[in-house]
Amino acid sequence: MGLRKKRHDEAETLRTGDRAVELRGVRRSYGRGNSTVHALRGIDLTLRSGTFTAVMGPSGSGKSTFLQCAAGLDRPTDGTVALGGTTLTGMSENKLTALRRTRLGFVFQAFNLLPSLTVEQNVLLPMRLAGRRPDRRRAADVLARVGLADKGRRRPGELSGGQQQRVAIARALVTDPDVIFADEPTGALDTTTAAEILGLLRSAVDRLGATVVMVTHDPAAAAHADQVLFLADGALVDHLEGAGADRIAARMRTLTAPAPVRVAA
Repeated sequence: MGLRKKRHDEAETLRTGDRAVELRGVRRSYGRGNSTVHALRGIDLTLRSGTFTAVMGPSGSGKSTFLQCAAGLDRPTDGTVALGGTTLTGMSENKLTALRRTRLGFVFQAFNLLPSLTVEQNVLLPMRLAGRRPDRRRAADVLARVGLADKGRRRPGELSGGQQQRVAIARALVTDPDVIFADEPTGALDTTTAAEILGLLRSAVDRLGATVVMVTHDPAAAAHADQVLFLADGALVDHLEGAGADRIAARMRTLTAPAPVRVAA
């Protein structure tokens, strides 16, 4: 590598190293002609590493589409998406799959655990899918972090809903991902258990330096985040930092869809 290229790469790392998620002019449309649905209408957004962001909006506002595009699960119609300085736009499906398996973690409302595998095997699954040698010590470490040190040999059906979601969080953490995307992670849980799960996600940010992007409909859940982004009619219309549940709920009640805003966190 030449000295000029090395210096360029080092400078680029300094510029992009703290940017976990970047969306520039991201639009996503479905259908054609009069039946076209504009799910996202030009999202401009930067989320820094080591932060916890909640995404809220009324039904049909584009929350799920936002998450899917940001995580490389869906391709935008226009615009670019970058994760940790790596541009996803134009990347082949094989490379996208490899990136998701090695650099991203996912937590879903339905847990998405394989019932035939043990807890430990479920946690190690991302490593296996990425072609890496399963690290049982790493699995034991992340299970201990989520309070399941003694559950590695159990199967998901033997656990409560809250415990299954803890397994899902351990699975998301096992590869030390750049970003954890969580889609309604507490939607199927009671209030007490939900608070415990949100505490784990908060701890992943504060103690492990993880970056969490969470879609939720619950203002109490969103209050655990550093900032809340509000979507309406496919546009990013507002954001709040360090807000409590009451203030977040009040903003949700007044959401409209004015001109999109740009957020740099």
